[in-house]
Amino acid sequence: MFGQDDVQYISADIFVYKIGEEYVVMLNDEGLPNLRINPLYYSEGKAGLNADAKAEEYINDKMRSALWLIKSIQQRQRTVYKVAKSLVKFQRDFLDRGIEHLRPLVLRDIAEDIGMHESTISRVTTNKYMQTPQGLYELKYFFNSGISTNEGDFIASESVKNKIREIVDAEDQRKPYSDQRLAELLAAHNINIARRTVTKYREMLRIGSSSERKRHF
Repeated sequence: MFGQDDVQYISADIFVYKIGEEYVVMLNDEGLPNLRINPLYYSEGKAGLNADAKAEEYINDKMRSALWLIKSIQQRQRTVYKVAKSLVKFQRDFLDRGIEHLRPLVLRDIAEDIGMHESTISRVTTNKYMQTPQGLYELKYFFNSGISTNEGDFIASESVKNKIREIVDAEDQRKPYSDQRLAELLAAHNINIARRTVTKYREMLRIGSSSERKRHF
């Protein structure tokens, strides 16, 4: 009642369902028009428009452009589907067990898996959203760097951010943790991360410093 901005809802472009032990990927084609060429233009083009060569060439040129557009949209949808299938394969643990099991992933991993260029993967994942059993996520969310653990493995940076938020949410607000203390607590969870990186992630999460979070009561 106080805001003036319109509410913008996000519709998933891809749906991921778990059926039995397998994940099924489905594209949301609801917002896409069913494009086709009017058969009238086919007949007109073949008839030669009473031997009017210019008119015939004009119609044939427009038909070629229309066919190119339709094929381009279909190809883009196939690419989105391939990328989604690959993401599901790489992020199976996340789909099964949640954000703490998000896997470090880069565009190159998907590009090599489906045989496409990284720039293509980057384009088709922009402003695309996937509805999963864990919630609605932008495809870009699944691409993140890795942080080493004490056991020699790697954990996704988004998982580290989530752990920082969990620790802050559970802290005593009268004695909030410093960034150094957060780094020490993360180390207790086998996550090696420098204090300055904690500060960077905390700011990305829009969490205030310890002095800003302190409550006097």
